[in-house]
Amino acid sequence: MSLTKSDRRQRIKFRIRKIVSGTAAKPRLSVFRSNKEIYAQLIDDVNGVTLLAASSREKGVDTKGTNVEVAAAVGKLVAEKALKAGIENVTFDRGGYLYHGRIQSLAEGARAAGLKF
Repeated sequence: MSLTKSDRRQRIKFRIRKIVSGTAAKPRLSVFRSNKEIYAQLIDDVNGVTLLAASSREKGVDTKGTNVEVAAAVGKLVAEKALKAGIENVTFDRGGYLYHGRIQSLAEGARAAGLKF
């Protein structure tokens, strides 16, 4: 029997998480994508805490435009918050999604704003 879409994504997510983990000096940039919104957070896996988060639901994000443009704005927002907190290096966790479309746009927006990964 074949896997459902969510089971397949979960399997890919676990495979990525075996390799990618975050520390306080180099946190993990985790991405979650729903049909309407996109969320990103910086996580310290050693201590098990979320350092900061940004999403398309925040007031600073312009929701006019395509989903890809909104994802780029969220990437810029999370990068600005990270740089204010003194974090400039992260590891990228695409969360089982393909590096394409909104996920790619968020990553490129974060890189353009000065985050290194």
